[in-house]
Amino acid sequence: MSPVFAIAIYFVVWWIVLFAVLPFHIRTQEEAGEVVPGTPASAPASFNLFRLVVANTIVASIVFAFIYALIVFDPLGIGQIPEELQF
Repeated sequence: MSPVFAIAIYFVVWWIVLFAVLPFHIRTQEEAGEVVPGTPASAPASFNLFRLVVANTIVASIVFAFIYALIVFDPLGIGQIPEELQF
């Protein structure tokens, strides 16, 4: 796997995982009991971007390692498919 391809795959995985990790550990203003006038009650009460980025990077790295292993080591035998059957 070329480094450029690996970086591209990691970038895509990182953004996809971001949307999965985003709602974790979020307390709404309604849950906190402090609704700021002019905002919806479902808005976050506090938001820690650094913690979110660190958690996202860890999870994305684990997912990327799994994808990397599938591509490089080819445990499923995808490389054995004849060229005539490949798209």
